[in-house]
Formats: sequence, structure tokens, C-alpha cells
Amino acid sequence: MDLRRAIPYFCPLALLAACANEQPSDAGTGGGTGTSGSTGTTSAVAGTSAGTGGTDGAGETEGTGGHGGSDDLPPPEPEEIPVLENIVFYDGYAATVDEPLTDGVIRHDNSLVATRLTDELLARVQTTLKVRVVVGARCDNYDRLGSVNLALVPKGARTYVPGEVDRIEVARFVTPFMDMNKQPTTVPYEWEASNLVPVLKDPDLLADHDFWFELSIFGVPYAANDEVAGCAGRNDTQLGSLLLYTDSTQEAQDFSVLLPLAIGEEFNNYAMGASDRVGTTRKTVRFELPADTQNAQFVLITSNHGANQGGEEYIRRDHYVYVDGKLALQYKPGRTSCEPFRKYNTQGNGIYGPSPRSDEAWQSFSNWCPGDVIDTRIVPWGTASAGRHEFVIDVPDATFADGQGNFPFSLYVQAR
Repeated sequence: MDLRRAIPYFCPLALLAACANEQPSDAGTGGGTGTSGSTGTTSAVAGTSAGTGGTDGAGETEGTGGHGGSDDLPPPEPEEIPVLENIVFYDGYAATVDEPLTDGVIRHDNSLVATRLTDELLARVQTTLKVRVVVGARCDNYDRLGSVNLALVPKGARTYVPGEVDRIEVARFVTPFMDMNKQPTTVPYEWEASNLVPVLKDPDLLADHDFWFELSIFGVPYAANDEVAGCAGRNDTQLGSLLLYTDSTQEAQDFSVLLPLAIGEEFNNYAMGASDRVGTTRKTVRFELPADTQNAQFVLITSNHGANQGGEEYIRRDHYVYVDGKLALQYKPGRTSCEPFRKYNTQGNGIYGPSPRSDEAWQSFSNWCPGDVIDTRIVPWGTASAGRHEFVIDVPDATFADGQGNFPFSLYVQAR
């Protein structure tokens, strides 16, 4: 697989995609004041939503015409593969703790851990893939951002600096308001991620890189120290587990080029470098395809945050994606309802309130739901020529009241 980097619009041409303003993994949501809603549907113009969140963690993959083996051999049985199990996360603002971890797991900071995918684990990945996360309640009773990332680390390295290697964001989620003394004490998330199979199986990438899965869950314990029984003086915030579900119900996707373009970048209209220019919520990324392709796609993750009065997480905005000047996708984040996730929000909060809300009420303010996934949006591109291209995301109505809020932006390209 050809691994290339892209040149963002606001970086000098001599620099690579890694020069973009990558944000630390401790960018929490709600800031202790409460947040709302979930990302929503994609437009029929192009693209599909890959997030499926809030499952019970035991769903089966749909599909027909499995291709898991030769004509003489049956396909292998589906597997759920544990990658990270019951990892404790700590105060995202505090100095990194020195608590022991399972063998093979490293802690980059209190809200980001990683583990290398062994040859044995990679061999178990079949032709389809789902990513599953289970978050357990500890001493953070507010809604926070979490993510799953894939890092491409030089072969044989025993550790790495996240900002110095190629990384892509695989999935993003928002934790619910949880009281660890009330049931349920865990919340499951799930995403379709079969597009990662050609990456994880690529011999050229594997010759030079090890793959590390990262799990990030930001949290702070300050409110829970006072509000949750048993949390006084503690700085542990959540438990996190990461699993892969794989089977052979469909043929593997076929991509041979991977271009990491952005991971967790700032996207707003008030910070220098967070958009094409201050005052606009329009972000341009220029990149180069190494060869002509008959099949290319973008993988895009955004989510709207800003818990202040009139904040961006409370106002649904139209998002427009352009590729080489043509509209490729139009979407407005937000679920029909957040009621399916009420059961996970065991800590009283101002988002859910004491009684169910109507669909109309949820749609009036929620961009995402505490306890739900943030959608991973696949934007089909199709045939494209070698050379320079341009991706633009524009949210023209965004205001960012009081210079607060952010739309964390992650993007990569796959091509064949």
C-alpha cells in the first residue's frame, strides 16, 4: 500500500500533513456544564454514515455471499477479539499517573493508551471488521469525548510519540453522564470499520510499520469528587475496553493507497490556523494522489462542541463538503432522538431532564447524544486522476458565540 501525506492549505508547502494543528487528546466536551445530542444523517448527494452506536455489544454483522475461504474450505467462524481490556483512565488535566498497565499496553497520558497489534491478532482479522468500545463508570459523571485511533509506527519500536507518526481516527464517541453507583455502569459503542481491513492486511505497510490501536477517553473527576458517593479524593475517571468483531460474510474492500490528512484538528472561525482565515468556518486541505484511481473515498469525522450559552453544540448547522470544487456531501448532525441513550445517563443532568423529550424537542438543539457514537462518514469519490486535489469543508452558519467551541476534524483518503 502506498502511504502518502498531504499538504494542508495553511501549512508551508515544504511541510507534511503532520504539521497541521493536532489537538491534545484531553479535549473534553461539556466543560462540566452539560452538553447535547448526536451526529446525524448524511445527504443523498454522497456518503453514508458508518456509526451505529448504542448496541448491546452482541450484534451480528449483516451480509451475504461470504468469501472467507477457498471452494474447498468453509469460512472461519466469526470472532470477537479483545484488544484493550478494562483500562483505567485518569484526570486528563493532571500529571500522567504511574499506575501499572497490562503487558503490551503503553500510556501516553492519562487519557490516551495504546497497544501494538501482534502478528497473531492481525492474522485473525477476516474480511469484515467492526470496532467496539465499552466504557465503564468511575469518578467522572459528565459527558466527555473519546476516540479510537490507528497509529502506523516504525517497525519494532517499543513506544512512539503520537504527533510524530502517521495516525488516523477510526471512531469517536461521547460518554454519558454516569453515576458509578447506579445501573447500568457500562455503555457499549459500535462502528462499521471494514475499510480498515486492506490497511491491516497490506504487506507493504506491514514491512515498514507496526499497527498500534489507541483508545482515548478524556475525563476529570472534580465534580464527582463531591457529587458521587465513593469518589472523594479519587482521580480515576473511566474504564475502557476495545474489541474487534470480524467475520467473512463479505469480500474484503480493495484499497492500495492511504493518505492521512488530519486527526483531531481544530476547526472553528476564531483561532488562527483553525480555518482558511479567521472569521470563516471553512477549511481547505490540499493533497496529492500518487496515481490515477478508479475508486477513492474520504473518511471524515466531525462533531460540534461549545457548551456556553448559544454554543455550537446546541445549534444544528448544515455542513458542506466539496471535492475539487464540486459538492460531494451535505449533512446536518443530529439524531432523530436521544431517548435510546437515556438509560445510560444515570447521573441527573440538564440535557435529559426528568422526563422523556419529544423528537421535535431533541431536534431543536441536539447535535449528538451523551452515550452515543459520533458518525464516521464515508464520502465516495470514485475515479480521480493523479496529482493535486482539494478537499473543503464549510459550515457557513456557525457563529462560535464568545469565541468558544470547536468542530474537531479528522480526515483520510483511501484509493485503489
